[in-house]
Amino acid sequence: MIKVVVIGGGWSGCAAAISAVRAGGQVTLLERTDMLLGTGLVGGIMRNNGRFTAAEEMTAMGGGDLFQICDSNARHRDISFPGHRHATLYDIVKTHGEVYNLLIQLGVNIVFLSRVKNISINDNSIHAVRDEQEREFQGDVFIDATGTAGPQANCIRYGNGCAMCILRCPSFGGRVSISGLAGINEINATRFNGQVGAMSGSCKLNKESLSEEIQQQLEEKGVVIIPLPEERKQDHLSIKVCQQYNIPAFKDNIVLLDTGHAKIMTPFFTLEGLRKIPGFENVRYEDPYSGGKGNSMRFFAISPIDNTLRVQGVDNLFCCGEKAGLVGHTEAISTGTLAGYNSVRHASGRKLLVLPPQLAVGDIISYTIDAMKADKGTNNQFTFSGSVYFERMKRLGLYSTDVEEIRQKVKELGLTDIFS
Repeated sequence: MIKVVVIGGGWSGCAAAISAVRAGGQVTLLERTDMLLGTGLVGGIMRNNGRFTAAEEMTAMGGGDLFQICDSNARHRDISFPGHRHATLYDIVKTHGEVYNLLIQLGVNIVFLSRVKNISINDNSIHAVRDEQEREFQGDVFIDATGTAGPQANCIRYGNGCAMCILRCPSFGGRVSISGLAGINEINATRFNGQVGAMSGSCKLNKESLSEEIQQQLEEKGVVIIPLPEERKQDHLSIKVCQQYNIPAFKDNIVLLDTGHAKIMTPFFTLEGLRKIPGFENVRYEDPYSGGKGNSMRFFAISPIDNTLRVQGVDNLFCCGEKAGLVGHTEAISTGTLAGYNSVRHASGRKLLVLPPQLAVGDIISYTIDAMKADKGTNNQFTFSGSVYFERMKRLGLYSTDVEEIRQKVKELGLTDIFS
């Protein structure tokens, strides 16, 4: 049986593991911390804008396991907030357990506390990876799902310092890129001012630290929007990794979403300033703990890939998620599913799948690769839910909320249930 080693247990790594198992692989998933989902542990937003289309495309192709888990654990459905429609807010606490159980049921060997530190590579092929405990994991094919965030030194150098975020670099060590260990010249994204990296676009507030009135509104409606007087506004839009939230409404208002905690849609907001807003007098951050100062820094290690998600320069290495240049959980699940599927096909000598541009998932992969090659392409981060790529989706007629229409398109392309 083909041995697949996935490094990184975020949304993309979990999706890759599921897909590789369904394609016939024997999968080992290595995760440097003690939990799965990565930034998905503080995420919570699905199906907003073009992500609805992408989720239904993937489901029609048989790659809908993780979307179904998020749907079944939704706290709120069909939520609208500035610039975004028909969002689902999944419960960040309940979702982890269901994802973990699914992977175990499928026979994925999950190894926690396994931070890979080096690799064995010959003739442009990786043969094994080793973690800090000197355990060796051999494989026929490898998937780099390590992400682009951190490590701690990058947050200090390019951001506002370590904010003790969900990545937990001080406890478990920072991210180590498998592509980087293989000697691949990775791409660093830049902000529009030319500075390297971008800051995570939202924080989590302890819901119980808010006023009872705000708590009740969040529970009932899923979203609370509080207009700010001019003297209370803090403009952090330009540093956001999530450019779909880089619109004036997120500067002019406090926007809260209910994902279990209260998700505040800003990279950071000074605690002193926040506590001067009615209803926030006793507020505290849940993640990052120093959300009044800064947030995690991301997009330091994008891998050069082709449309099959194979890393250029290493014969048997694929990547997914932010490593492929895309932002968001839906994007991570979509690319992870393709990477897992193609990894098994590659190891068995079969033709790799390129998703066609008639699908949003296929188009965003090829579009992102082309943009990364172009001048200033790394100034943009690409997502189905807004900014540059969502405008492209609408212009090309790829955006749809008609489930039957999406399924029919997938059927006509001969891709129904291909991942299952």
